[in-house]
Amino acid sequence: MAHQKRQTVTTKIPIERKGTAFVARSLGDLENSVPVVVAIRDILKLSKTAKEVKEMIKQKMLKINGREVKDYRDSIGLFALFEAGKLYTLILTPQGRFAFEETKNKEYACKVTDKKIFKGKRTQLNFHDGSNILTEEKISVGDTVYLDTSRKIAKHVALKIGVACFVMSGKYAGLHGKVESIENGKIKVHLKEKDISPELEKRSVIAL
Repeated sequence: MAHQKRQTVTTKIPIERKGTAFVARSLGDLENSVPVVVAIRDILKLSKTAKEVKEMIKQKMLKINGREVKDYRDSIGLFALFEAGKLYTLILTPQGRFAFEETKNKEYACKVTDKKIFKGKRTQLNFHDGSNILTEEKISVGDTVYLDTSRKIAKHVALKIGVACFVMSGKYAGLHGKVESIENGKIKVHLKEKDISPELEKRSVIAL
């Protein structure tokens, strides 16, 4: 299905609720990504029509994490690098809305959501954006790795007490904090913006 009803689009995507009945359907996670056409036309305002976005793709002007965009519905996940003339990263605001922030960083954060160990000390790390890599480094589920655009690990941040973090989903999505404790799949985070320390699901928090 190439499109979805406008009214069913996640509220994280800042588009008008009134307008054409249908909008492009992301090829990835509908709740946690932005389709390229929506990013270019509706958020960054770099085009007026889907046809113009398709032409930009044809001219190889758009990239996600260093990879050329092939489809106007390609998914831009949280923290991904999006190249469209300038370089942007997809963030989540304290209001729980997606936004593109101009950046000079050439690395992007990925939360390790699962891993598989193979013979020869090779481990497959699966990330929050649905992608994965193979590595020989010892990295735990819940940790964060920063990848460069060649998908090499540039930095590893363990999810542990005292580390800075960000809430990716749930009631407090979009807020920054510091890990106070981790126990039984739950994580207590002091949220700077609200000066409270709620207990959250471990999977909803990414170490920074």
